[in-house]
Amino acid sequence: MSDASDVAPVAPTRTRFRVWVGRRGLGFNILVALVLSILSAAALIALAGKSPLVGFLAILDGAFGSLHQVGVALNRATPYLISGVGVAICFRAGVINLGAEGQIALGGAGAAAAALLVPGAPSLVAIVVALAGGAVAGALWAGIAAAIHLGRGVHEVLATLLLNFVALLLVQQLLAGPLGQVGAGFLQSPLAPRAAFLPKLGGLDAHIGIAIAVVAAMAGSWLLWRTPFGFALRVAGASRLAAAYAGFSLVKLTFGAMLLAGALAGLAGAIEVLGVQHRLIEGFSLGFGFKAVTVALLGATEPIAIVPAALFIGFLETGSLAMQRQIGVPTALITVIEGLTMLYALVAMAGRRT
Repeated sequence: MSDASDVAPVAPTRTRFRVWVGRRGLGFNILVALVLSILSAAALIALAGKSPLVGFLAILDGAFGSLHQVGVALNRATPYLISGVGVAICFRAGVINLGAEGQIALGGAGAAAAALLVPGAPSLVAIVVALAGGAVAGALWAGIAAAIHLGRGVHEVLATLLLNFVALLLVQQLLAGPLGQVGAGFLQSPLAPRAAFLPKLGGLDAHIGIAIAVVAAMAGSWLLWRTPFGFALRVAGASRLAAAYAGFSLVKLTFGAMLLAGALAGLAGAIEVLGVQHRLIEGFSLGFGFKAVTVALLGATEPIAIVPAALFIGFLETGSLAMQRQIGVPTALITVIEGLTMLYALVAMAGRRT
């Protein structure tokens, strides 16, 4: 019986290219899904008595109207991208991980705690320690979900989903106790040391987290398509029976995928805390994990394709605030657009594998 390390990785570059481009390619289908979601949004704006063209122009102005807005959109897209890559890796392995929300929250807590533990460290050391603390916290929480699933036979959807609520309550208790700032009006930690703040990118208000996120997406694609472990994950996702027959350990693959996804989600939470909030605030991650599922599906669970998917959602959400101000369309419409986009993307992916 063989193990994942005994199987040579496949390099299906041409096959992947053919699947993604062309008139019948999956990339074309995803593009059609985006167009359909935009048309649906236009219809909803028109039903609200507003001009769809004015609404979309307002979104574009709110997202790209200034360097500040571009930076805000990039910062918003960053946690979606990093955690979305982890969700995609799990999906590729046939593991439905809906626990990114809690893993992001605990990743933020781990980063805040680690940063506060090294107040006098040099900037590079403080940042690395804090990011590592977030990644470890997220991985440990995902490992608990994997252990419950594998050890007690609880479905991973149920285990990961319910642990989200436990994680949010745990962060709340940490902020009410050892991590909390004394005398604050609401639950938050003390400000992290300035040395742990993520540097900004040039003249933008964006931090270097977006660069880390793109590297994570590239690494995730390399892992899936260029390594024996990635090949084993894809085999398990296509057929767990075939993976078991080939000698792959489904337990190891499940744990590996969950730990990797948890580490990425924890890293996303750490970057949000160190790059945007600069402290741990209760509820900072609400919705991030579920948006990660959206971008993972919109990117057809291909890490590189998740980059434009996350940017689309990030810029869309940033621009929606301007649309609300200028024409009075509520930002809740953006949630509808995201839901329709995911629905159309799922239809586009039906029956297709990349």
